[in-house]
Amino acid sequence: MKLLYFTLLLVSLLLSSSFLADATVAPAPVPVAGSCNAMCSARCAKAGIPKRCFKYCCVCCDKCKCVPSGTYGNKSECPCYRDMLNSKGKSKCP
Repeated sequence: MKLLYFTLLLVSLLLSSSFLADATVAPAPVPVAGSCNAMCSARCAKAGIPKRCFKYCCVCCDKCKCVPSGTYGNKSECPCYRDMLNSKGKSKCP
């Protein structure tokens, strides 16, 4: 009898975990303007001039609605952020 209950419990756990795994897969959310502060704070955490980095990161985030992950690089994750240039032709976004 215990073996039957154990088998039923094991099968139900396996079935429920397979349904939950399918339900948790979702596309990455598009950040809203309010989260730009948090994302730019994380991106500029190790910057030499953090206030300037944060300022320009927020400008880019407001326009592009995304910020690349990490503290440096990964700009291919957000082409708008990567391609934004300043008046001198250099990358505007940190």
